[in-house]
Amino acid sequence: MPCFVPFSNRNLDTSIFVFRPMVVVVENLINALKLFSSSTETLGCVHSSIFRSIHGNMIIWYGAWIKRSNENKKSLDASLLQMLTNVSSMAILADHSFFDAYAGESKDGFPAAKFSTGDIISIGAAALGSDNMDELSYANLALFKAHFKNIQGAVSGVCMRSEMNPRVVCLFVWKSLQSCYTWILNTDYRAIVLPYLNRLSPDIKFDIFRVVYVSDDEVPSLQYLPPRQMLENGGGSKQGKVIQGSKNAAADV
Repeated sequence: MPCFVPFSNRNLDTSIFVFRPMVVVVENLINALKLFSSSTETLGCVHSSIFRSIHGNMIIWYGAWIKRSNENKKSLDASLLQMLTNVSSMAILADHSFFDAYAGESKDGFPAAKFSTGDIISIGAAALGSDNMDELSYANLALFKAHFKNIQGAVSGVCMRSEMNPRVVCLFVWKSLQSCYTWILNTDYRAIVLPYLNRLSPDIKFDIFRVVYVSDDEVPSLQYLPPRQMLENGGGSKQGKVIQGSKNAAADV
């Protein structure tokens, strides 16, 4: 069964955790995050997925949750950070947030951006460079609406805005890696999309990922490495914050 990102936040909350691996064998980190995914089900995670950057050094954990209040989301976020101290010896937590999905479309008729293990996903993020978050959100939406239907090879896409940091994200699911490359090299993207966002945001990031796990996949039998401190570097207002791992934490989540 595929995983998906909803086109609105009406029924589900979504969260993203961004990791920079510190180990040579990145598969060890991925396996640990698979076990983390399994443990989140008891906290109300409907489904989860792991994305691995194809060209860069980045791993993303994505989760969709049963809808809850803002106060409960804060409590959940604190619990997840504590659980993730168990992978702190393998990765730096670079960023994390809950996101509001506020627009999306698909070409296959499915009312969400769905994907399975092996699929290609691109994520573009723009941090706020002005005092108007609504303006940046609208710019992200306007670009999506203007270009999505004409992007060859894009199966679905969704626009999201962070609840914790002043940034917006646009996620696309692709038919193939070649389709994504073709779009990136397209002159419209370089001549229209980037300049349009650059006027509002000095910090634009883009990366291509392969889906390496969805929550219906088989989870390996292994133990987490012992917890250490996890440095949260670059997470908006939380930049540079050190998350203390409990010395007495259990090896399993």
